[in-house]
Amino acid sequence: MQSSDLKILFFDIGGVLLSNGWGHESRMAAAEKFGLDYKELDSLHNFIFNVYEIGSITLDQYLDTVIFNHPRDFVREDFKEFMYAQSVELPDMLAWLKEWKRDCGFRIISINNEGKELNDYRVQKFKLHLCFDAFISSCEVKMRKPDPGIFQLAMGIAQATPSQCVYFDDRIMFTNTAKKLGIKAFQHTGFESTKQILEDLKKERFDRTI
Repeated sequence: MQSSDLKILFFDIGGVLLSNGWGHESRMAAAEKFGLDYKELDSLHNFIFNVYEIGSITLDQYLDTVIFNHPRDFVREDFKEFMYAQSVELPDMLAWLKEWKRDCGFRIISINNEGKELNDYRVQKFKLHLCFDAFISSCEVKMRKPDPGIFQLAMGIAQATPSQCVYFDDRIMFTNTAKKLGIKAFQHTGFESTKQILEDLKKERFDRTI
């Protein structure tokens, strides 16, 4: 890859910049707080969550299947509030990336799996538009990682070839999918290592323009 040609950075969100929107730890915490049968919750979640993530059902429809399939002694809005509260900013990365983007010279685009209501909440709550130029979210494009199509769509929207792109994700399966398409991809394991990779990419770009 010629660094001078590099122009697009693709980023996952959950596990890189923010906590996962509705991961297994959050579901376990919900089961404990609301007195739910976790095994049943998890089984139903695994059955239908992918359908929610590609935008085929709403959050309320997901909850009808997974939570409110029995009479409950709590209300829907309280449960939703708990779900949203599970999204927290991970240390360092997001705040640094917002500043770094100002003069990095790259366009930065997200490729993330997320249901619409959670996705919209996270973008607004954490002001993700300050570090992303566009969002390729599964709920909007009706595809989810590891479908290669979502990466191909992202490159089409960005008008970029694989050699012009770099992708960061905390899940090795997803970075491997990107690599098979010819995209240079890195598994995010922590702030310092990803920061160093990004600084190196920026330096290479600057060095080739002078």
